[in-house]
Parts: sequence; C-alpha cells; structure tokens
Amino acid sequence: MPTVHPLLDRVLADPAGLSWALLWREVGPEVELLVGDVRDVDLLADIPTATAATPVLAMVPFRQITERGFDAHDDGTPLRVLVATQTERIPLDLLLGILPSDPVEVTGERFSVTDEAYAEIVTSVIEDEIGNGEGANFVIRRDVVAHTDTAPASAALTWFRTLLTDERGTYWTFAVHTPGHTLVGATPERHVSVRDGRVQMNPISGTFRHPRDGADVEGAFREFIADTKETEELFMVVDEEMKMMAQVCSTGGRITGPYLKQMAHLTHTEYLLDGRSTADPRDVLRQTMFAPTVTGSPMENACAVIRRHEPDGRGYYSGVLALFEREPGNGAPVGPEALDAPILIRAAHLDDAGEVRVSAGATLVRHSDPTSEVAETTAKASGMLAALGLRPRREPSHTPVLRDLPGVADALEARNESLAAFWLSPQGARPDPDLAGRSVLVIDAEDRWTQMLAHQVRHVGMTAEVRRWDTVQVEDVLEPDLVLFGPGPGDPDDPSDARLAQLRQLMAARLEAARPLLAVCLSHQVLSRLAGLKITKLERPNQGVQLAVDLWGTPARIGFYNTFVARPGTARLTRGGTDVALEVAAHAEHGVVGLRGPGIASIQGHAESVLSRDGLVTLHALIRHALRPVPSPAGADA
Repeated sequence: MPTVHPLLDRVLADPAGLSWALLWREVGPEVELLVGDVRDVDLLADIPTATAATPVLAMVPFRQITERGFDAHDDGTPLRVLVATQTERIPLDLLLGILPSDPVEVTGERFSVTDEAYAEIVTSVIEDEIGNGEGANFVIRRDVVAHTDTAPASAALTWFRTLLTDERGTYWTFAVHTPGHTLVGATPERHVSVRDGRVQMNPISGTFRHPRDGADVEGAFREFIADTKETEELFMVVDEEMKMMAQVCSTGGRITGPYLKQMAHLTHTEYLLDGRSTADPRDVLRQTMFAPTVTGSPMENACAVIRRHEPDGRGYYSGVLALFEREPGNGAPVGPEALDAPILIRAAHLDDAGEVRVSAGATLVRHSDPTSEVAETTAKASGMLAALGLRPRREPSHTPVLRDLPGVADALEARNESLAAFWLSPQGARPDPDLAGRSVLVIDAEDRWTQMLAHQVRHVGMTAEVRRWDTVQVEDVLEPDLVLFGPGPGDPDDPSDARLAQLRQLMAARLEAARPLLAVCLSHQVLSRLAGLKITKLERPNQGVQLAVDLWGTPARIGFYNTFVARPGTARLTRGGTDVALEVAAHAEHGVVGLRGPGIASIQGHAESVLSRDGLVTLHALIRHALRPVPSPAGADA
C-alpha cells in the first residue's frame, strides 16, 4: 500500500534499480533516505561540495589512507560518492512496519583466518612488533565470509530492519546500496564530525562481552571496569586521537568522559574529544584517517604492521561513511558545510556475486592474551552476524543498563584522577614571559605526538613549527631558539634506519653550534647513545603505562610508551667544542628517564600524553632548563 513517502515507495518497489542510503543517526529521531547519482573519485578533495538540496555521502575505503603517505594493500575498493538528488525523512516506527522482514538465507559461513592462525598472529604482533618497539598497540582483523542468493539491495533492507529493532547504543545504523558495493551495519563509533567549526571525535575501546542470561552480569562488569588492560587500551587510543585533534584544532582539544557505550551484545568505554577548527571538513577527514581504535598507534607504523599481518585489503572495513551536508546557521538560510563520519565497523559488505563479508579486529597490546583476542573478534562480529541469522538474536532488555549499577559512575570518574588536567580542561594560553615569542622547531620522527608537544609549547607562549625528519636539513636546526627532537617507533641502535642516522646528524649539528635542544622518547634514546650510555630492550615494553619518576628531586607521574631504554652510567657530550657532563635521572627498573646539562634536556616519557598527570609542568621545566643561558669558560653567554 503506498505511503506518504513516495521516494521510499520507489526504493521498496525496485531496491536494485536505484542507488540509495538509509541512515538512522544518533542526532535525530527519523531515518534519512538519500537517492542519487554515484561516482567514484580519486581523492577526498574530489568529493563534491554539498548544497542545501544535495547532501553528499562518501564511502571511504581503508586504502584511502595512502593519501597520508601511509602503507596499505591496494585492493581497488573505490572511494565512492552518492550525490543525493532526492531526500526523504521517515519516522522510525513507520519504517519498521514497511521494511521487509522475511529471513534472508545465508550459507557457507567461515572465518578467513582460523582461530589457531589468528592466535599465532596475535603472538607474533606482541613479540615481533610491540616487543621490538614498533608501536603501542595494533588492530589486526579477520573476516567472517558467507554467501547469499538474495539480491544485495533486498538483503540490506531486511538486515537494516533487524538492526534497527535488535541493536542499541549505535552512532549510526545504515544501509547503503550502490552498483557492486552494498553496506549495512550498526556502528557505535563516531570517527569525526565537523559542525560550525566544532570538531568532535569519540574513541571507544575496551570490550565487555555481555554474559548469557542468568550469568552474574554485575560481577563480570565490575571486573571489566577494574581491568588494567581494558583501561590502558582506552587511554592509548585517546592519546592517539588527541594527536589528530592537536593537528586539526587550533585549541588542541579537550577530553570529557569516560562514558559507556552499551550495545545489545557488547559494552565499550569511550571519551569525547572536542576542539575548534577552521579547516575544510575534507582536510579534517584526511588528517584523521583513520581511527586508532581500528588501526593502532603510532598510525604510520600501524599501517605497515597491518599490511604485514593481514593477507589482503580491508575494503571499507575501518574506513568511514562521510556525510557532507548543509544546515541553516546563525540566521542565514544555509550554514557552512558540515561533516558527520562514523567508522565502518560492525557492518556487512555485499558484492554482486553474493559474497557477504563481516570484518572484526582485536586491539593487541603488550599483555594481550591470544585466546581472549580470538574471542574478542568473534564477539565484535556477533551483532551483525545475529542480524544475518548466523547467531542467536538477543533482546536488549536481557542486560541491565550498566551505567546505572551502583558504583559504576564513580569507578569511571576515578579513571580521570591520574590523567593530565591540561587535556581535561579548557586550554587557554598561559604564556611564560621568559619564553613568549621564542621559536621552536619540533622534529617529527614518524609519530604525531609532536602535534601535542607543539600545542603545549604554544600554550606557554612559544611559536612552534612541526616538520617531519626527512624534510629537515642541518641548516634548518641552527636558527630556532629551541629544537625539540620528537618521539618515534623503532630500535634506536638500528644501523639500517635512515631516520635515526638523520636524527643523529641533526643533533650533532645542534650540539656543535651550542644551541639549546630538547629530546623526547626515541630522540632521548638517540641522545643517550651519543652521550655514551648503553641502550637495551625492556623485558616488558612500557606501552601506555603511567610511572612515578624522580626528575632531579621533583616527583612526577608521566606516561611512558617505550620498548628500549638507556641504562644509567656516565653521560658526556661535546657541545660547542666543550666536553660537558650530563645529570642523569634514573628509575630503578626503567633506566634513564631524563638527562640534562648546559643547553640540553631530555625525557624518556611523554610529557604531552593524556597519561602524564604532571606533564605540562615537567615539559615547561625542561624547556626553561634547555633555554637557560649557558656561561662560557670565559664568563660570556654561549
């Protein structure tokens, strides 16, 4: 029977005859229907501009991360754009009564990687990648692959209805049909949104698998809230997304939370990151490809690790749907272009041959258990597989509202007590009169921690420029008031790493010129090596760990992300032709955590990290030390 929604009637009458998208978004009570023309483009910059009448929906595949210069399998998945020529809004209740509900037969279910093989991959990543300093965490996926003889567009409509009725806690529930590529899913996670200059990201991490009926849900959830791995995993992805926020937002970004994201089968913890930017939404999207919750950190190395350990491309998994639209704004008929982009997880991809693919990944950290990570990939796929009829459906009411359990809100809030107040509060600049206006060159050693460092440097009144190591020449490090050598992955003694050779050359030039320098993490290790200290690998990597350290009589709680460490000993360098001794700050278990001398300062930990409760104070003190006038032997300033 026809409805008052003629566009919907056309889609239901011939689902495969049009290109369309059905979107239920957290921001509104209705389901949006977009129908329009499809085109494939090469770059995010090529995505057409939305108008008031023509919103634009982009299906962004993971391989698009090559726009940032990062590695990825080229599986040919297109950057596909649906330019809406017609739109319609449909009340949810009405839509549920109209969408098809007859079961869709799905057969031949199998994992692309067996449980045993995936457990071996987990072990290899922990030992060979995290254990050798390649990064803090990595997300490796595997797929559930099956087949249906039902036309993709028709199957998507049915599964979309099931997700709307069965799932909860989603950011978007969606079905998108285009020739050759159909997506349907219910994702809990916003990647990035831009509206009226406000940028928001919602990293989620930690996965609580809801016990079956009759199990002790409250007891199991309390164990989850207290679990160190789950907590550290969330802090690590917050740190990684704050690197992105610091790059795209002039005010860096503020953290609020943690919150709970409760779904039908799983519950996650999440934070909200919030900042301001004047950048075009496409630039914001490009600079934030893609979420560390589905890739790892540091981002560049995570992409290389994914390519090494995943046998083929990810398609649209871990990419985003990106909706560009315009709304009335501040009295004007049409406001600036807005972006809303959820992460493509908890979704099924269908092709014209009838293949159905559901991808899921586990976040691997230093103390991951292979058996548990195997189970996590299965659990993350369970909501979508239930919609496909491959797992038992679960009524949302079977699990209580976990945030309402006694003590849960207090336990979540307690997590912030040890975090950096700087990132949890509004970040108005507080210039130091002695530092205001002085220049800092921040050298990026392939980890965007440098963006957070630059933001904190600007907070104290200095001007900061961030440049990647391979764009910096010797003459570039001679002029700035301070050169801050940044963090990066890898073994500081690796003789084949051109990046390390360049860092050593630049440090040597800065020292020879007797100009102030500050080194962080990997660069601290490089400086320590130049000073004659031995570098060894920790038995257990420090990845996302807060440590209490003593920095020359000042106690501080600092976040650490390191696999290698300098060992205490006599530390000496030649600076401006003069041999100088360095003061060593050491930790009984974790080696040299800081060095300082005339015009020289370094730290093993990350003062810029969300985990560094005393980070800004520590960084400020190190900068002041490095810039303190250094008397020459004759009494003049060096």
